[in-house]
Amino acid sequence: MAKTTQSKRKEYTKEDVKLLRTHSKARTPVAKVSKLMKRSEGSLRQKARAMGIGLGHQR
Repeated sequence: MAKTTQSKRKEYTKEDVKLLRTHSKARTPVAKVSKLMKRSEGSLRQKARAMGIGLGHQR
């Protein structure tokens, strides 16, 4: 039987938070930030909401 591998949560560092704030101000699309930070879009949106900043301004 093959073992199932679950991804372990990756904590946000101070640098990650700073980068997220920078991209929020620059209005960078979430997909681009996701690839750059190697995190899911959902994870980034949740963190941004918890920080009280907007993310993904494409309206």
